[in-house]
Amino acid sequence: MNYNDWKEKTKDFKVVDVRGVAGNFFAGLKGQAIKTPVGNGLEIIQTFEPIPLYDVMDQLGFERHTEKKAENEFHVYFYRTEEKEDMGNIPMRPASITNFPLIDEELGKVAVEFWDLTWNDKKRSLPYEIRLLLSLTNAVGAGRMRQATRELVKAYIHGIDSSALDDVFELLAWNQGIGYFSSEISPSTLFAAYKTIKQQEKQGKSREEINTLLKEKFGEKNPDVKIM
Repeated sequence: MNYNDWKEKTKDFKVVDVRGVAGNFFAGLKGQAIKTPVGNGLEIIQTFEPIPLYDVMDQLGFERHTEKKAENEFHVYFYRTEEKEDMGNIPMRPASITNFPLIDEELGKVAVEFWDLTWNDKKRSLPYEIRLLLSLTNAVGAGRMRQATRELVKAYIHGIDSSALDDVFELLAWNQGIGYFSSEISPSTLFAAYKTIKQQEKQGKSREEINTLLKEKFGEKNPDVKIM
């Protein structure tokens, strides 16, 4: 469907102005999107082009039209053409990106475009889930367990086999050392998420059930994972 087919309906869209909003508002927007009926939509206003939202809304059955109204004012109109449910494969978005425009509007734009280039550019050769595992191990090496946990959850939700996670933790033990693994990784939220996957699989739970549990236990509501 072309934007001109639903352009007149945009005047009735619910307007959500997230300019200057810090923290993770993606979860709230996704909740509103899920409740939006087919034939209606949302108008999102942000100081930068909210590229991280595009894939989420697309997977929920929305088309979009983006307009730059001013130097730091983007309006994105999302129109729902079909009702798709969140089947558990929509990954968490990088909430911390929304903090950069508070420092400088141009910095916010650069951060979003850099994220888009890193994770969405078609020139990338490695599969998305492999890049998530590399990001996970880099985060552990830098002591960023929050990020590492998020990458693990996203990788599993995206379809990585738990046997690949076995390999990752074996390599972490080898490269970081048994002592570091025992004192820093084993008691971490990262390892708790890994153990949850292994325990749930052993109990015969489906991937969909495990995905739901991971999002509940290790999503943005978890203070050890949440990024402000």
